[in-house]
Amino acid sequence: SARNLQEEKNKIKTLIADVSHQTKTPIANILLYTQLLEEQASGPYTDALAAQARKLQSLIDALVKTSRLETGVLTLHPHPGPLWPVMEEAAAQFLPQASEKGLTLTAEPTNATAVFDPKWTAEAVCNLIDNAVKYTAEGGITVRAAAYELFCRIDVEDTGPGISEEEFNRLFQRFYRGSSAYDAEGVGIGLYLTRQIAEGQGGYVKVFSRRGKGAKFSLFVPRN
Repeated sequence: SARNLQEEKNKIKTLIADVSHQTKTPIANILLYTQLLEEQASGPYTDALAAQARKLQSLIDALVKTSRLETGVLTLHPHPGPLWPVMEEAAAQFLPQASEKGLTLTAEPTNATAVFDPKWTAEAVCNLIDNAVKYTAEGGITVRAAAYELFCRIDVEDTGPGISEEEFNRLFQRFYRGSSAYDAEGVGIGLYLTRQIAEGQGGYVKVFSRRGKGAKFSLFVPRN
């Protein structure tokens, strides 16, 4: 059974590698040619083409990351460290998008430390900030941390449209998109990947929200 399981994992690993490799160049070329078209004659068609190409690239990247985590091809390597560098870097990555929409994006410094994988935890925090920027029309986003006895909590809080309590259980399912998210760009896999990352290092994710009152997503990571 163990040998069969390993063989199946190896097959999946090979498939993921093939998909990633075979799609990388075509998507890069589409984006390049779209950029050239925009420079020569920008218009609604080239804008739509560029948006769909970016969406496809984002989908492929997210699916590859998720599949690698689910099958154990990639493993997380938690170790003690400060949370602030991860929060600061993640917030800085989305400052241009927030500014373009007229939103504030604030990361509050913290001395909190935890046991986590910096690379994958940054991926999870980026997913939460990305969602907050996408779905917030005015106001802003705040990233902060709090330390408890067993866990540290990273909050990403926004002033967006909020989420109804009936949707909480479905938010972290693969490809699920909330009722207020249909018009926003995205593929509905970011929160699912965030949950996989949290659980892979002994943590979890929670959401606190009310319709029309914004949302707060909290990523918990172990302190020990």
